[in-house]
Amino acid sequence: MENRLAIFDLDGTLLDTIGDLSEACNHMLSLRGLSLHTREEYAKMVGNGILNLVKRALPEELRTEEYVAAARADFLDYYTTNIDRYTHPYEGIYEVLRTLQSEGWSLAVASNKFDEGTQKLVRTIFPDIHFSAIHGNKEGFPLKPDAALLDLIMRECSATAETTCMIGDSGVDIQTAKNAGVRSIGCTWGFRPRTELEEYGADIIVDNPSEILQILR
Repeated sequence: MENRLAIFDLDGTLLDTIGDLSEACNHMLSLRGLSLHTREEYAKMVGNGILNLVKRALPEELRTEEYVAAARADFLDYYTTNIDRYTHPYEGIYEVLRTLQSEGWSLAVASNKFDEGTQKLVRTIFPDIHFSAIHGNKEGFPLKPDAALLDLIMRECSATAETTCMIGDSGVDIQTAKNAGVRSIGCTWGFRPRTELEEYGADIIVDNPSEILQILR
């Protein structure tokens, strides 16, 4: 029997991380005397890695390579220490993970968050859930929507594209699933609107975590 694999995005899918991301970005901006952004504004900036988040938070005229690198360093210094102050699982997510685990699914995380932060959050917030693979952004692997991380996870979990599903809240996740040839489930409780999931052609769109179980059973 082929291994059934559920790959989850992290930010906006498993965890509501926008509070800590916002705090870290605004800390970086305040160090420079720059205007701050709201959580709603940050929700539109996330999804393509920390470097792109920092770049989008800065005024356009300051987005030089050198300036962005220094700003990213200040962001990471604050965020790594305060990564889970406000972050929490979405309601119902724990039950979904526990149920899938009990029913024999392999679970994995594929995130564009830097790998150290991805590992820390997953292991801290879901200590009793066994993830067969956890991968964030790391050297040698391009960001999603490139399929490299999903291909790696499928190899690690001895799963095929036919038995794998990608669950995420953004067009990036849906495009990643398409690039990897796996089924996609779009989640509307995250940082992106339903219209984005529809535009990118999610195979299925769900409004509540419990619906994931109905689909995968």
